[in-house]
Amino acid sequence: MQEIPTALELNNDYETVGQERLASVYSVSDLATSTIGAVGSTIANLIVGLGVAPVRPMVRVDQRLASLWFGQSIYPVGWEMPPVWDIIAGDYETRDGWIKLHTNLPHHRKATLSVLGVDAVRDKVKAAIETWHRDELETEIVKMGGVAAAMRSRDEWSAHPQGRAVASEPLIAWGEVRHSQMRSWPASRARPLKGLRVLDLTRVLAGPVATRTLAGFGADVLRIDPPGWDEPNVVADITLGKRCSFLELKRPADRKIFEDLLASADILIHGYRPDALVELGYSEAVRLDICPGLIEVSLDAYGWTGPWSKRRGFDSLVQMSCGIAEAGMHWAKRDQPTPLPVQALDHATGYLMAAAAVRAVSFAAKGEGLRNARLSLARTAELLIAHPQSIEGKLDKAPTSEDFLKSKEQTPWGPAHRLKPAIDIEGAAMEWRRPACELGTSISQWL
Repeated sequence: MQEIPTALELNNDYETVGQERLASVYSVSDLATSTIGAVGSTIANLIVGLGVAPVRPMVRVDQRLASLWFGQSIYPVGWEMPPVWDIIAGDYETRDGWIKLHTNLPHHRKATLSVLGVDAVRDKVKAAIETWHRDELETEIVKMGGVAAAMRSRDEWSAHPQGRAVASEPLIAWGEVRHSQMRSWPASRARPLKGLRVLDLTRVLAGPVATRTLAGFGADVLRIDPPGWDEPNVVADITLGKRCSFLELKRPADRKIFEDLLASADILIHGYRPDALVELGYSEAVRLDICPGLIEVSLDAYGWTGPWSKRRGFDSLVQMSCGIAEAGMHWAKRDQPTPLPVQALDHATGYLMAAAAVRAVSFAAKGEGLRNARLSLARTAELLIAHPQSIEGKLDKAPTSEDFLKSKEQTPWGPAHRLKPAIDIEGAAMEWRRPACELGTSISQWL
């Protein structure tokens, strides 16, 4: 197994501009700079490897912008994005500790309420949770198909079977080399990923960050969702540069369309749990039979080994499980869970996924075969936890006009300011040729 150098190890590959840092118990801004820097470094190396530039272009990462991108990249003008959280989502005290409910998706909310036996009224949820033990409630909600996470200390997580499993996994796990050929694409120095076909089967939030990043360097990203799916509180942020289509993979006609797309794709990025694609009839063997030249980058929440390897999860839940929220509570001198100032695990993992995809393309372009990569939010958390904040953070998370692109982005919801890219690669500007779009608004075919 091999890892992409990250987190304070890429200083020789890119230049950092700016010193502003987010206030946090851990070095979130360093994580932002280094993971975004990993993308810039792999793109610069690809440009040289493809022979579209005689020397490796210079790469700069703006630490302020990198930190801001870890929050949100779009700022509406005259309209508002929907609330980030469902009415009953959040932190609650049990009889013996804290638990976080993640109920943004209707089926997750239904599962949680069925365990608690109450309606979706916050006071009723609070009263019901106060009667439970922390670990028992977490177990029951997960058993019913919901998602929740008890707040554990770092010592508790380190002793937990899943914590031990995650600590033994590499940050980026590379699969076996396959000696198949990748389809060629019309790369140029200015748009090094132009013509690369990226099939996007990701949801909130790390995977969409990865595919949005690849689109910024020219990749043709086509996102596929089931009919009616929506993520209203993040779609305007993460569909930048992409096309989005609906397909029902339980319907034969749509399965045929999907398989045709997969057959001519170059990269498949997905955030399904290990057995989810198998249940749809698309095991790894089937996927490779459809497209032998495919590169895959995949993500899960709690790691690929251990008893929780198939558990659903999100950034905020992993922060509770692995000790981040508890460490933040002590750092901030509070008496309740204190998460990171941004969803850093999602964003950092997304940029690492993008960097892994570019590196895999570089392997293939040099005739070194095809390699798949796997990452997890919990393993990225281990990377962050290894770097406590040693310098006081003072970054103002409210962007100024200097942080925005000159032109407003015209989205389906109204005009918006978009942050400038945090990556500056000499001769290869990161830019998106398509504004954000609603899900399901494109036809299911490659450009």
